[in-house]
Amino acid sequence: MRSGFVTRSRAVAAAFALVSMVTAVPVHAATTTKTVVLVHGAWADGSSWEKVIPLLLAKGLRVVAVQIPLTSLADDVAATKRVLDDQTGPVILVGHSWGGMVITQAGDDPKVAALVYVAAFAPDEGQAAADLGKDLPPPPGQASVHPGAGGFLWLTPEGVAKDFASDLPATQTKVMAATQKPISAKALEEKVSTAAWKTKPSWFVVAEKDRMIQPDLERAMAKEIKASTTTLPTSHVAMLSHPKEVAAVILRAAASASGQSAPAAQGRTPPTQ
Repeated sequence: MRSGFVTRSRAVAAAFALVSMVTAVPVHAATTTKTVVLVHGAWADGSSWEKVIPLLLAKGLRVVAVQIPLTSLADDVAATKRVLDDQTGPVILVGHSWGGMVITQAGDDPKVAALVYVAAFAPDEGQAAADLGKDLPPPPGQASVHPGAGGFLWLTPEGVAKDFASDLPATQTKVMAATQKPISAKALEEKVSTAAWKTKPSWFVVAEKDRMIQPDLERAMAKEIKASTTTLPTSHVAMLSHPKEVAAVILRAAASASGQSAPAAQGRTPPTQ
Protein backbone atom coordinates (compact mmCIF):
# COMPACT_ATOMS: atom_id res chain seq x y z
CA MET A 1 0.00 0.00 0.00
CA ARG A 2 2.76 2.38 0.98
CA SER A 3 4.63 1.67 -2.26
CA GLY A 4 1.52 2.36 -4.36
CA PHE A 5 0.90 5.62 -2.54
CA VAL A 6 4.48 6.80 -3.13
CA THR A 7 4.25 5.90 -6.81
CA ARG A 8 1.00 7.84 -7.24
CA SER A 9 2.45 10.81 -5.35
CA ARG A 10 5.46 10.92 -7.61
CA ALA A 11 3.23 10.72 -10.68
CA VAL A 12 1.12 13.63 -9.45
CA ALA A 13 4.24 15.66 -8.65
CA ALA A 14 5.62 14.96 -12.13
CA ALA A 15 2.32 16.02 -13.71
CA PHE A 16 2.33 19.32 -11.81
CA ALA A 17 5.94 19.91 -12.83
CA LEU A 18 5.04 19.32 -16.48
CA VAL A 19 2.10 21.73 -16.27
CA SER A 20 4.38 24.35 -14.72
CA MET A 21 6.87 23.93 -17.56
CA VAL A 22 4.16 24.24 -20.21
CA THR A 23 2.59 27.34 -18.70
CA ALA A 24 5.97 28.98 -18.16
CA VAL A 25 7.07 28.64 -21.82
CA PRO A 26 5.27 30.64 -24.54
CA VAL A 27 3.73 28.79 -27.49
CA HIS A 28 6.27 30.41 -29.82
CA ALA A 29 9.73 31.44 -28.71
CA ALA A 30 10.50 35.10 -29.21
CA THR A 31 11.57 35.65 -32.79
CA THR A 32 11.77 38.28 -35.48
CA THR A 33 10.85 35.79 -38.20
CA LYS A 34 7.92 37.07 -40.21
CA THR A 35 4.73 35.05 -40.16
CA VAL A 36 2.19 34.84 -42.97
CA VAL A 37 -1.33 34.40 -41.61
CA LEU A 38 -3.72 33.16 -44.29
CA VAL A 39 -7.48 33.68 -44.04
CA HIS A 40 -9.73 31.67 -46.35
CA GLY A 41 -13.03 32.76 -47.84
CA ALA A 42 -16.56 31.38 -48.05
CA TRP A 43 -17.14 27.85 -49.35
CA ALA A 44 -13.56 26.94 -48.49
CA ASP A 45 -11.26 26.32 -45.54
CA GLY A 46 -7.58 26.64 -44.71
CA SER A 47 -6.66 23.93 -47.21
CA SER A 48 -7.45 26.37 -50.02
CA TRP A 49 -3.91 27.69 -49.40
CA GLU A 50 -2.30 24.25 -49.79
CA LYS A 51 -0.37 25.15 -52.93
CA VAL A 52 0.88 28.50 -51.63
CA ILE A 53 2.01 27.36 -48.18
CA PRO A 54 4.98 25.22 -49.34
CA LEU A 55 6.27 28.08 -51.49
CA LEU A 56 6.24 30.45 -48.50
CA LEU A 57 7.81 27.92 -46.15
CA ALA A 58 10.59 27.36 -48.66
CA LYS A 59 11.50 31.04 -48.32
CA GLY A 60 11.88 30.77 -44.55
CA LEU A 61 8.58 32.32 -43.52
CA ARG A 62 6.40 30.93 -40.77
CA VAL A 63 2.89 30.20 -42.07
CA VAL A 64 -0.42 29.74 -40.26
CA ALA A 65 -3.74 29.16 -42.03
CA VAL A 66 -6.69 30.28 -39.91
CA GLN A 67 -9.79 28.09 -39.85
CA ILE A 68 -12.53 30.69 -39.56
CA PRO A 69 -16.05 29.44 -38.73
CA LEU A 70 -17.88 31.61 -41.31
CA THR A 71 -20.65 32.08 -38.75
CA SER A 72 -20.32 35.87 -38.52
CA LEU A 73 -17.81 38.61 -39.21
CA ALA A 74 -17.25 38.99 -35.46
CA ASP A 75 -16.58 35.25 -35.04
CA ASP A 76 -14.20 35.16 -37.99
CA VAL A 77 -12.29 38.20 -36.76
CA ALA A 78 -12.06 36.66 -33.28
CA ALA A 79 -10.63 33.42 -34.71
CA THR A 80 -8.06 35.43 -36.66
CA LYS A 81 -7.17 37.57 -33.64
CA ARG A 82 -6.45 34.43 -31.62
CA VAL A 83 -3.90 33.38 -34.22
CA LEU A 84 -2.39 36.86 -34.30
CA ASP A 85 -2.08 36.81 -30.51
CA ASP A 86 0.13 33.70 -30.78
CA GLN A 87 2.65 35.40 -33.07
CA THR A 88 5.75 37.18 -31.78
CA GLY A 89 7.18 38.69 -34.97
CA PRO A 90 5.74 40.85 -37.75
CA VAL A 91 2.74 39.40 -39.58
CA ILE A 92 1.72 39.53 -43.23
CA LEU A 93 -2.06 39.11 -43.10
CA VAL A 94 -3.58 37.61 -46.25
CA GLY A 95 -7.27 37.23 -47.08
CA HIS A 96 -9.09 35.56 -49.96
CA SER A 97 -12.61 36.58 -50.96
CA TRP A 98 -14.65 36.96 -47.74
CA GLY A 99 -11.32 36.78 -45.92
CA GLY A 100 -10.72 40.33 -47.14
CA MET A 101 -13.52 41.51 -44.86
CA VAL A 102 -11.84 39.71 -41.98
CA ILE A 103 -8.32 41.07 -42.52
CA THR A 104 -9.66 44.60 -42.99
CA GLN A 105 -11.07 44.43 -39.46
CA ALA A 106 -8.43 42.25 -37.79
CA GLY A 107 -5.52 43.95 -39.53
CA ASP A 108 -5.47 46.83 -37.05
CA ASP A 109 -3.45 44.55 -34.76
CA PRO A 110 -0.04 46.16 -34.14
CA LYS A 111 1.73 42.95 -35.19
CA VAL A 112 0.33 43.21 -38.71
CA ALA A 113 2.94 44.78 -40.99
CA ALA A 114 1.15 44.39 -44.33
CA LEU A 115 -2.11 43.23 -45.87
CA VAL A 116 -2.58 41.12 -48.99
CA TYR A 117 -5.99 40.82 -50.66
CA VAL A 118 -6.45 37.90 -53.08
CA ALA A 119 -9.62 38.32 -55.16
CA ALA A 120 -11.05 39.70 -51.95
CA PHE A 121 -13.39 42.29 -50.52
CA ALA A 122 -11.66 45.43 -49.23
CA PRO A 123 -14.38 47.45 -47.49
CA ASP A 124 -14.22 50.87 -45.95
CA GLU A 125 -15.40 51.60 -42.43
CA GLY A 126 -19.13 51.08 -42.10
CA GLN A 127 -19.38 48.82 -45.16
CA ALA A 128 -20.61 45.24 -45.35
CA ALA A 129 -19.84 42.72 -48.08
CA ALA A 130 -23.41 43.11 -49.32
CA ASP A 131 -22.79 46.84 -49.83
CA LEU A 132 -19.90 46.35 -52.24
CA GLY A 133 -20.44 46.36 -55.99
CA LYS A 134 -24.08 47.49 -55.90
CA ASP A 135 -23.40 49.83 -58.81
CA LEU A 136 -22.14 46.92 -60.96
CA PRO A 137 -23.97 43.99 -62.56
CA PRO A 138 -24.14 41.01 -60.17
CA PRO A 139 -21.36 38.47 -60.73
CA PRO A 140 -22.49 35.33 -62.60
CA GLY A 141 -21.65 33.11 -59.65
CA GLN A 142 -24.33 34.74 -57.54
CA ALA A 143 -26.91 32.54 -59.29
CA SER A 144 -25.08 29.44 -58.01
CA VAL A 145 -25.52 30.40 -54.35
CA HIS A 146 -28.47 28.77 -52.59
CA PRO A 147 -29.75 28.93 -48.99
CA GLY A 148 -29.55 25.95 -46.70
CA ALA A 149 -30.62 25.12 -43.16
CA GLY A 150 -29.87 27.56 -40.36
CA GLY A 151 -29.44 30.57 -42.61
CA PHE A 152 -26.24 29.37 -44.28
CA LEU A 153 -25.39 29.75 -47.96
CA TRP A 154 -23.99 27.00 -50.17
CA LEU A 155 -22.64 26.75 -53.70
CA THR A 156 -24.08 24.18 -56.09
CA PRO A 157 -21.57 21.63 -57.42
CA GLU A 158 -22.10 23.16 -60.86
CA GLY A 159 -21.37 26.59 -59.41
CA VAL A 160 -18.11 25.40 -57.89
CA ALA A 161 -16.99 24.02 -61.24
CA LYS A 162 -18.26 26.83 -63.46
CA ASP A 163 -18.11 29.97 -61.30
CA PHE A 164 -15.89 29.38 -58.28
CA ALA A 165 -12.99 27.45 -59.80
CA SER A 166 -13.48 27.28 -63.55
CA ASP A 167 -9.76 26.90 -64.27
CA LEU A 168 -9.28 23.84 -62.06
CA PRO A 169 -9.80 20.20 -63.18
CA ALA A 170 -13.15 18.53 -62.56
CA THR A 171 -11.55 15.99 -60.22
CA GLN A 172 -10.55 18.86 -57.94
CA THR A 173 -13.75 20.90 -58.15
CA LYS A 174 -15.82 17.84 -57.23
CA VAL A 175 -13.83 17.49 -54.02
CA MET A 176 -14.13 21.22 -53.37
CA ALA A 177 -17.90 21.04 -53.78
CA ALA A 178 -18.14 18.08 -51.39
CA THR A 179 -15.94 19.72 -48.72
CA GLN A 180 -17.15 23.31 -49.03
CA LYS A 181 -17.80 25.28 -45.86
CA PRO A 182 -20.97 27.44 -46.04
CA ILE A 183 -21.17 31.02 -44.84
CA SER A 184 -23.89 32.58 -42.74
CA ALA A 185 -26.08 34.87 -44.85
CA LYS A 186 -26.21 37.33 -41.95
CA ALA A 187 -22.42 37.68 -42.02
CA LEU A 188 -22.66 39.39 -45.40
CA GLU A 189 -24.68 42.18 -43.78
CA GLU A 190 -22.18 42.85 -40.97
CA LYS A 191 -20.20 46.06 -41.31
CA VAL A 192 -16.54 46.53 -40.48
CA SER A 193 -15.80 49.16 -37.86
CA THR A 194 -12.21 49.80 -38.91
CA ALA A 195 -10.31 49.68 -42.18
CA ALA A 196 -6.77 48.50 -41.52
CA TRP A 197 -5.63 49.33 -45.06
CA LYS A 198 -5.77 53.01 -44.11
CA THR A 199 -2.71 52.54 -41.93
CA LYS A 200 -1.07 49.39 -43.32
CA PRO A 201 0.62 48.92 -46.72
CA SER A 202 -1.52 46.73 -48.95
CA TRP A 203 -1.19 44.41 -51.94
CA PHE A 204 -4.02 43.17 -54.13
CA VAL A 205 -4.36 40.27 -56.57
CA VAL A 206 -7.14 40.93 -59.10
CA ALA A 207 -8.59 37.74 -60.60
CA GLU A 208 -9.35 38.77 -64.16
CA LYS A 209 -11.77 35.88 -64.84
CA ASP A 210 -13.52 35.99 -61.46
CA ARG A 211 -17.21 35.04 -61.56
CA MET A 212 -17.84 35.38 -57.80
CA ILE A 213 -16.63 38.98 -57.32
CA GLN A 214 -16.74 41.33 -60.28
CA PRO A 215 -13.16 41.95 -61.52
CA ASP A 216 -14.13 45.60 -62.01
CA LEU A 217 -15.02 45.77 -58.33
CA GLU A 218 -11.69 44.20 -57.40
CA ARG A 219 -9.86 46.77 -59.50
CA ALA A 220 -11.87 49.60 -57.96
CA MET A 221 -11.18 48.40 -54.43
CA ALA A 222 -7.46 47.94 -55.14
CA LYS A 223 -7.33 51.51 -56.42
CA GLU A 224 -9.30 52.82 -53.45
CA ILE A 225 -6.94 51.30 -50.90
CA LYS A 226 -3.88 52.33 -52.95
CA ALA A 227 -2.66 48.75 -53.11
CA SER A 228 0.27 47.44 -55.09
CA THR A 229 -1.78 45.53 -57.65
CA THR A 230 -1.17 42.42 -59.73
CA THR A 231 -3.74 41.17 -62.24
CA LEU A 232 -3.81 37.45 -63.01
CA PRO A 233 -5.87 35.61 -65.68
CA THR A 234 -7.54 33.39 -63.12
CA SER A 235 -10.85 32.32 -61.65
CA HIS A 236 -11.88 33.30 -58.13
CA VAL A 237 -9.42 30.85 -56.58
CA ALA A 238 -6.21 32.41 -57.85
CA MET A 239 -4.17 30.83 -55.06
CA LEU A 240 -5.05 27.36 -56.38
CA SER A 241 -4.77 27.97 -60.11
CA HIS A 242 -1.75 30.32 -59.98
CA PRO A 243 -0.05 29.60 -56.64
CA LYS A 244 3.43 30.73 -57.70
CA GLU A 245 2.22 34.16 -58.73
CA VAL A 246 0.11 34.59 -55.59
CA ALA A 247 3.02 33.46 -53.41
CA ALA A 248 5.25 35.97 -55.19
CA VAL A 249 2.91 38.81 -54.22
CA ILE A 250 2.91 37.67 -50.60
CA LEU A 251 6.71 37.43 -50.65
CA ARG A 252 6.92 40.97 -51.98
CA ALA A 253 4.74 42.18 -49.14
CA ALA A 254 6.89 40.30 -46.62
CA ALA A 255 10.11 41.67 -48.09
CA SER A 256 8.74 45.20 -48.10
CA ALA A 257 7.92 44.90 -44.42
CA SER A 258 11.64 44.55 -43.71
CA GLY A 259 12.90 46.91 -46.37
CA GLN A 260 14.28 44.08 -48.52
CA SER A 261 13.77 43.69 -52.23
CA ALA A 262 11.94 40.82 -53.90
CA PRO A 263 11.18 39.79 -57.46
CA ALA A 264 8.06 41.34 -58.95
CA ALA A 265 5.03 39.09 -58.92
CA GLN A 266 4.25 37.57 -62.29
CA GLY A 267 0.99 38.80 -63.73
CA ARG A 268 -0.57 40.40 -66.75
CA THR A 269 -0.34 43.78 -65.07
CA PRO A 270 2.92 44.61 -63.25
CA PRO A 271 2.59 45.69 -59.61
CA THR A 272 1.95 49.41 -59.20
CA GLN A 273 1.84 51.57 -56.14
